[in-house]
Amino acid sequence: MRIYKKGDIVDIKGMGTVQKGMPHKCYHGKTGRVYNVTQHAVGIVVNKQVKGKILAKRINVRIEHIKHSKSRDSFLKRVKENDQKKKEAKEKGTWVQLKRQPAPPREAHFVRTNGKEPELLEPIPYEFMA
Repeated sequence: MRIYKKGDIVDIKGMGTVQKGMPHKCYHGKTGRVYNVTQHAVGIVVNKQVKGKILAKRINVRIEHIKHSKSRDSFLKRVKENDQKKKEAKEKGTWVQLKRQPAPPREAHFVRTNGKEPELLEPIPYEFMA
């Protein structure tokens, strides 16, 4: 039995074996936030595109059709690691970089051909056939 609380982020995935409380097909695969919890179902706020605008829709779905989203796990893991780094840096009295850095460019290196000449690749010229 999974427990859902107000504010949880959930993925909607309609399960055909349970037809009660099934979400409409337009919500299948969407992610939303729980705003209401009842005995057998939860209320979810989901974004839905209607023509040119995105509306926050409130839908009620049975718990068989939802699961906890893993989208926030990596963020929460990073927050814990940053707190640990801050704590260690404070004890040592040093400064620590907490911002994520983009991947650096690859190191410089020589490309060895082992005596083979490089091949020139070019498109085949177009021939008109009448």
